[in-house]
Amino acid sequence: MESASLTLGVEKMPRTANIHRKTNETDIRLQLNLDGRGNASIATGIRFFDHMLELVARHGAFDLTVDAVGDLDVDQHHTVEDVGITLGEAVQKALGTKRGILRAGYFLMPMDETLAAAAVDLGGRPYCVVNAKTAANRVGDFQVELMEDFFQGFAQSAKANVHLRALYGRSSHHQVEAIFKAFARALRFAVSRDKRLRKVLPSTKGLL
Repeated sequence: MESASLTLGVEKMPRTANIHRKTNETDIRLQLNLDGRGNASIATGIRFFDHMLELVARHGAFDLTVDAVGDLDVDQHHTVEDVGITLGEAVQKALGTKRGILRAGYFLMPMDETLAAAAVDLGGRPYCVVNAKTAANRVGDFQVELMEDFFQGFAQSAKANVHLRALYGRSSHHQVEAIFKAFARALRFAVSRDKRLRKVLPSTKGLL
């Protein structure tokens, strides 16, 4: 009974992270709970980007707080990329040893006329591919090309493979939103725990 209680206790340990990233270009404070309720409090100075991060929290079932101050008078790039880096660091920290997680997840997300696909593998090797041909350069106040920089930053610091694609769609808004939703749900699967393998590292190499 004692060992069972200890195992149960480990499973219930909160998977959370608090990250403070400060550079000459950005000052970001981020809190993450991988086993949350989809609650979000986001402030980056880029309203559409805030909304995308809110979607990540809701569709990933994460609790996420982001307070980012960046040199938006120069460009959005530093803020968007650094938030991606910080979120990746938080996921990596919150996962701990990674024992018992599914490790990989994928999802197809329809949004009206648009269909997006996402696949995420938390296997310890960073790589990112984003394939989305949007007609608009901006959606709301967000520079669409920076979507790839966000996911590149995440993949590098989370040490994850991240593959994202807008398979088709007319609306640039829908394509960007569907990609963020698909990513969130793929990541949700990847970080989920498998009770049958709760003590097992999801790799035959013995290292992630």
